[in-house]
Amino acid sequence: MSQPSAMRVPHPWAYMVLFLPFGMTSGYVVVTLAYLLTKAGASVEAVAALAAVSILPSTWKVLWAPLIDTTLTAKRWYMISVAVTAAAVLATAFLPYRVDMLPVFTAAAFAIGFTVTFAAMSVERLMAHATAEHQKGRAGGWSQAGNIGGQGLGGGAALWIAQHSGVSWLAGAALALACLASALPLLGVHEPAPAADARRYLRILQDSAIDLLALVRTRLGVMACFICLLPLGSGAAQNLWAAIAGDWGAGADEVALVGGVLSGVVCVAGAIFGGYVCDRVGRKRGYVVFGLVSAATALVMAAGPRTPLAFMALATLYNLVIGLVYGGFSAVTLEAIGKGAAATKYNLVASLSNIPLLLMTLADGWAHARWGSSGMLVFEAAIGVTAATVYGVTAYATRGLTWPARGRPKPA
Repeated sequence: MSQPSAMRVPHPWAYMVLFLPFGMTSGYVVVTLAYLLTKAGASVEAVAALAAVSILPSTWKVLWAPLIDTTLTAKRWYMISVAVTAAAVLATAFLPYRVDMLPVFTAAAFAIGFTVTFAAMSVERLMAHATAEHQKGRAGGWSQAGNIGGQGLGGGAALWIAQHSGVSWLAGAALALACLASALPLLGVHEPAPAADARRYLRILQDSAIDLLALVRTRLGVMACFICLLPLGSGAAQNLWAAIAGDWGAGADEVALVGGVLSGVVCVAGAIFGGYVCDRVGRKRGYVVFGLVSAATALVMAAGPRTPLAFMALATLYNLVIGLVYGGFSAVTLEAIGKGAAATKYNLVASLSNIPLLLMTLADGWAHARWGSSGMLVFEAAIGVTAATVYGVTAYATRGLTWPARGRPKPA
């Protein structure tokens, strides 16, 4: 395999742009579709279920991640993914926003959530092979800037277009075009060597499985999987801003701003800064600290005033902290996976991390129905603090333990 020094290594901003479709399509579902369907009469719980369904493929994507490591090339998979995703988004633009159409929107959200996973996994493979060890936090931060920054920019911009253009399909069309344009940085990104040269697919898949087992047989890999499985800094409330904004008296423009420009800017800044911090203080330590700060932020928002200005300020602060969390997540994951079957290993950890996000989105919807917005935020904070405590106790109890990673040697 070529050494990273011999590769054409792009600036990490390229990963941010390449990750935009994954974030923008998520924002389109949880901001644009969520707000318009809520205004049409859908309940917060129904919108939470819609958001959860869009996340569901990301909890299982490790099952099809080996395709990225073993067939075609990462760049080809990326292009196929964004093309199909753009077509699916465009199709939703022609659907009427009515409560009786919720099953159709739910199916569309699932399809979009599934197809766009291939784009994200392709970028993760490219990133893992081109990033030096001491720069993994930086690369992780930039990639997550594209993820959550794209969620804010894509969702908010699409909602603004839907509300102000007077053309019902224009928001979906603009987002579809943006997904296709995000592929431009591929021109400057090195394509890593295939997992094996000319061997059969099943043999290559076997090697990927061995590589994956080697990850989960190390304490570093196990603890990375464990921390990502905990509901720590899940950011689930972000998925419900559009549905609960009315509790603060906020309207479409405020939701578009919080879920759009403001969210995009602060999430990008938070993810990048979080990645750099994790390179300096330790990846897991930074991730836990950011998770605790997110719990504190939820409590502040729960106790704050109920005005549109307070909603914009406190939701933006929450988004900033979640940016830190996501930057920490990618730093933890890149540290653990090494190279080899990078897409498969990255997405084992990523699939685990999306389970608490899916469950917490549903749980937040349940909590809102019983205790309102303040109770929902307090509930989310309590779960986050509990998760941080569980991880701290486990890490302390297993400190100093090591066990060898068995399997074939890793490439340099």
